[in-house]
Amino acid sequence: MSNTTLPQQAIIAVVGTGAMGAGIAQIAAAAGHPVKLLDNRPGAADRAIAGIRGQFAKLAEKGRMTAAAAEAAGHRLLAAGQLSDLVDCALVVEAIVENLEAKQKLYADLEAIVAPDCIFGTNTSSISVTAIGAALQRPERLAGLHFFNPAPLMALVEIVSGLATDRAVADTLFATAAAWGKTPVHARSTPGFIVNRVARPYYAEALRLAQEGAADYATIDAVMREAGGFRMGPFELMDMIGHDVNFAVTGSVWRAFYNDPRFLPSLLQQELVDAGFLGRKSGRGFYDYREGAQRPQPQTEAAQAPAGKITVFGESTVAEALAERLEHSRLSFGRAPETDGRVAEIGRATIFVTDGRSATQRAHQSGIANTVLIDLALDYNQASRLAIAAAEQCEPSAISAAIGLLQAAGFAVSRFLDVPGLAVMRSLAMLANEAADAVNQGVCSEAAADSAMRLGVNYPLGPLAWADRVGVERIREVLANLGGSYGEDRYRISPLIQRAVFAGRNIHD
Repeated sequence: MSNTTLPQQAIIAVVGTGAMGAGIAQIAAAAGHPVKLLDNRPGAADRAIAGIRGQFAKLAEKGRMTAAAAEAAGHRLLAAGQLSDLVDCALVVEAIVENLEAKQKLYADLEAIVAPDCIFGTNTSSISVTAIGAALQRPERLAGLHFFNPAPLMALVEIVSGLATDRAVADTLFATAAAWGKTPVHARSTPGFIVNRVARPYYAEALRLAQEGAADYATIDAVMREAGGFRMGPFELMDMIGHDVNFAVTGSVWRAFYNDPRFLPSLLQQELVDAGFLGRKSGRGFYDYREGAQRPQPQTEAAQAPAGKITVFGESTVAEALAERLEHSRLSFGRAPETDGRVAEIGRATIFVTDGRSATQRAHQSGIANTVLIDLALDYNQASRLAIAAAEQCEPSAISAAIGLLQAAGFAVSRFLDVPGLAVMRSLAMLANEAADAVNQGVCSEAAADSAMRLGVNYPLGPLAWADRVGVERIREVLANLGGSYGEDRYRISPLIQRAVFAGRNIHD
């Protein structure tokens, strides 16, 4: 087996012709390979082929491929009637039910049929590649070839090596996926691989915020979109995925890591699953999708006057953005050096960016009663909304003045209960922490972690690159303060982040 791409004349087999299998077959046929489709459901392979040919025709109509290329790609698809029809295949991709025994049996049966150099590529999203390979005589030929749904549109492919996987096999699949127009990343077979592991905090921290009453679902979603730059908020995303699926993946990763509290499933989501409120597909989830139901709007503070003298402190990213926005609104303000992390003052209010402590704790420890915290934003110049929290000691007039200042700068303001870390900051800190742990444990490289999260789940930045932008020391501080606030091992800091901070470097250096 070489580490070069499979040649175009190499025959690809796809076993399982549901949405994922059909999508993979479409990609391989479009890339020039003859593709055999096999499914144990009568007529399923023929139906999949008809659907794929229809997709090629639509692409030709839209000018994304020529009519001749669409017709040729369609003709490269062939329905197989039984496993023995796959004897001449160079690669067999499995996209059947997520069941270990079923996958093991399929590949064990295939070993007696295909050539010794035929590669096995499982599209599993959660089952150990090592465990699947354990049933094979030659487990070195098996690797994960994990596409994301919809496969023709999503760029990412995780190339997952089990304990016995031959590196040449993984390299061949990597090169082949790249030749098919995808962006492959190498990963080691550990629970969740890269994406399904590193993405857990995006859901988990939002679920914890909601369970603590920090804000309602629509408000948290709006903050994550409009300040964090995520395409979808966590609750609308879980509704789209389906709570049965999302909860099952979380539970699977949690159990696979021997009940590590970092992956603890949420009782809030368990209740939805128990009720059958599975999201869009059932008509109800965190939101109501039934006919006539109205989508709740995010909580936004009523207009307040920016009363009092305004000072912007320091030259941080947030301070510069705030100053620019205030200049645009023609609001008069002064500038001063920053000495204690404060971003701005207005009247009696002092504004800081959250560092993972609650505003109440920070006010107590600093002696600044009128403390107001703002959340992290991906880009403070472009963000349209900010979450804030005020200390319990804070005077109502100071809170109103801070809200008025941010509104004058062009932000919609959503006030949260005074929870540690607010929404975007604590989510980023935990995403970066999980990505760093995956790298530290040899699952993937820093670049692979960032590429996987950008391309697999459309994050605005890779979590490690984002951590470098915010500052690794700040991320470590937020995690330490979250751990101090909750007293939980959930927020333990990755050794990779610790080393980066102590070495005075970025994670990507």
